[in-house]
Amino acid sequence: MSDNICPDCQSDLDWKDGQYYCATCLHPVKKRAFCPECDRELEKLQACGAASYFCNSCNELKSKSRVKITFEAVK
Repeated sequence: MSDNICPDCQSDLDWKDGQYYCATCLHPVKKRAFCPECDRELEKLQACGAASYFCNSCNELKSKSRVKITFEAVK
C-alpha cells in the first residue's frame, strides 16, 4: 500500500497525465503540502531530480520529512 491514498475512498492513487487520479472514484486528486510551523501552503521546488519545499510566509526551506501532505479531490 502506498502513501498516496484517495481522501474519499481510501484507495491507492494512480499517476495519470501529470496528476494523481483515483480509478475507483474516477476523479483527479490534488496533492498539497503545508508548512509545519505556520500551516500555509508550500511552494514545491524541483531541481536535479530532488524536490524541496519553500514557505513564503516563514521565508525558508522546509524539510520534506516535516511537511504536512494532504490530498484533495478535484470534482
